[in-house]
Amino acid sequence: MLRVNKTASEINRENVDFESSSSQPLASYLEIIRRQFPMMLAVLSSCMILALLYLFTAAPEFTSTASMVIDTRKLQLFQQQSGLGDIAVDSATVETQVEILKSENISLAVIRDLHLIEDPEFTGSGGGILGAIAGAVIGVFSNGRSLSEYELTRKALERFEKNRTVKRLGQTYVMEIGFTSKDPGRAAGVANAIADAYIVDQLEAKYQATRRASVWLQDRIKELRTQASAAQKAVVDFKTQNNIIDTGGRLMNEQQLAEVNSQLILAHASTAEAKARLDRINDILKQEIPDANVADALKNETIVKLRGQYVDMASKEAIWSAKYGSDHLAAVNLRKQMAEIKRNIVDELKRIQESYKSDYDIAVTREDSIKTSLNNAVSESQLTSNAQVQLRELESSAQSYQAMYDNFLQRYMESVQQQSFPITEARVISAASKPLVKTYPKTLIILAAGLLGGLMLSFGAAMARELTDRVFRTTGQVEDSLGANCIAILPALGAATPTAPLRGKLGKRKDERSPDLLRYVVENPLSRFSEAVRSLKVAVDLNSTVRENRVLAITSALPNEGKSTLSTNLAQLMAHGGARVVLVDADLRNPSLSRALVPDAAVGLIEVIAQKASLEDVLVVDQVTGLAILSAGSTNKLLHTNEILASKAMQAVVDLLRAKYDYVVIDMPPMAPVVDVRVTSSYVDSYVFVVEWGKTSIDVVRHNLRSAPEIQEKLLGVVLNKADTRLLARYESYHGRYYYQKYYARYGYVE
Repeated sequence: MLRVNKTASEINRENVDFESSSSQPLASYLEIIRRQFPMMLAVLSSCMILALLYLFTAAPEFTSTASMVIDTRKLQLFQQQSGLGDIAVDSATVETQVEILKSENISLAVIRDLHLIEDPEFTGSGGGILGAIAGAVIGVFSNGRSLSEYELTRKALERFEKNRTVKRLGQTYVMEIGFTSKDPGRAAGVANAIADAYIVDQLEAKYQATRRASVWLQDRIKELRTQASAAQKAVVDFKTQNNIIDTGGRLMNEQQLAEVNSQLILAHASTAEAKARLDRINDILKQEIPDANVADALKNETIVKLRGQYVDMASKEAIWSAKYGSDHLAAVNLRKQMAEIKRNIVDELKRIQESYKSDYDIAVTREDSIKTSLNNAVSESQLTSNAQVQLRELESSAQSYQAMYDNFLQRYMESVQQQSFPITEARVISAASKPLVKTYPKTLIILAAGLLGGLMLSFGAAMARELTDRVFRTTGQVEDSLGANCIAILPALGAATPTAPLRGKLGKRKDERSPDLLRYVVENPLSRFSEAVRSLKVAVDLNSTVRENRVLAITSALPNEGKSTLSTNLAQLMAHGGARVVLVDADLRNPSLSRALVPDAAVGLIEVIAQKASLEDVLVVDQVTGLAILSAGSTNKLLHTNEILASKAMQAVVDLLRAKYDYVVIDMPPMAPVVDVRVTSSYVDSYVFVVEWGKTSIDVVRHNLRSAPEIQEKLLGVVLNKADTRLLARYESYHGRYYYQKYYARYGYVE
């Protein structure tokens, strides 16, 4: 029957898993939440209470923000832009300025200017109840020594940097400076002080840079002045040594060479002109009487006058010769006068010839002299040209030194101007103002964090509790861990309810509670406990269709799991239904069932096995249900109870009971302490294993069943006992109390 039921259960479960495989993980998490809901609710409530407690005890903090921009446009205070202290502003520069704002230099400047080491907020334990508690704890472990100024400064710096925020707004050149304080006025003041300290630091840095540059420039200017003067003196000395004189932008030898060359050209022209006159006068001398053109060309009054006289006389002589004859005295006198005039003309021409010749000689001499001077000037110019190569080098060096000197002098003047008029690219565009609303703690965020943290912590605790909960709570755990059917779940029994009056019990009871538990199915037939026991009887009857199932053994892994209570109630339920049932107490080590039901019985199973008493003499019959009870008998001095239960006599007793009764219910000892149960498999048809719900470890039950395969082979199923129905409803809702109460409410019974 066990295998048949198990197979059907597995088939059903596989069908369900196949149909809902996609939703199985979510369903499993929901099941965990449902099972651990009270604990999760407690954890969540604790987190929310802590969040509320923090909101009520934490000192409020206020944040004030100032905005500062790094202006990319250069401030032009002068027409000439300075080259010192101004750099191109880019993204890396802005990030650098952000880090400068975060530096200790700025922070210490603000702390020093605002005297923050005297403020308890920066050097004390902090505000609020939590701060007071933290201060008290620190005071306990401190040695009572007062802090030095350096220690106070470092402590204030730590608090200062913790409350200060500096960030760049996106990709802009704007930096946002924020400060958080318990005093809104102090928050605004510190934020503005940070901006001011940064600007002052930048100005001071630029001033120091320009001052250091000025000092360096002064030294460099002195050095360059000396070098420039030396270079210029070298040029002058070289010109003096090489007779290089510059006049009007030109060297003197070059000017002289040009002048001599001009003079030579003039002298050459003058010589040519004098030679032309000389040649002309020579040609004239070859004539007897120069014609009028030559006379006019000579521009000599004497020759002109003589030529006029000669012409007149020639005219007269021609007339007289024609009139009086060529021998006429007048004609002869005229011809003599004409010869005299001709001689005078020739003399005058010779005189002119000598004058022209003298002029020609002078011109030639002058030309030769000028040529000599030109040759000397050319020689000197060649020497000067060779010297000018070195002179140009000296002049270039002198010009370079002079240019460097002028440049450094200009920079020096600019640095002096910057010292007088310091500028910076940073400026405050939005000063920090006194905040009106606290920025911390934010109620909604704290509550949301408490809620989220509570949910995460509660779910983590639920998962941890599920993973560490190694006990049986559901039928699925029984089937998965043991491979056996969970036949029934018995609720934990309390005191008798007013609607179930007490009835007479077997034997003499010791207290009012024990008989009620042992006869619960009789006194409370409509209870959930009774229904669970009925489901066990149904399983027994259904299993009888597969094999004979008349001898039932009830056992457990550990003592006090309720096996005796289940044995009694199952037997009474069967007997009350009209079957012939005998209840046997086979727990020879601890016959608690016998002590509870028949405390006065002197003989029992031991005596029947030993054949010291007959079966009829030791059986006790319940008058209400007709249940026959076979007590354990005298077990005080028994040592080897397993030998007794494994004996043929015990098997004979069971066979006799099998023949006389419809059901034989045997209350067995627990399996973990003793081995008695394992020797009874030869005459027991089926075993029912009782496990205490929520208490018995899965590993203990699994170990005991695996170590007893003969019992596992005949295991009818497992019964979970002492289940808390309220908690059980969170593990398996279909096992909750709601369905039973709703169904039996019409009978006036409420469990």
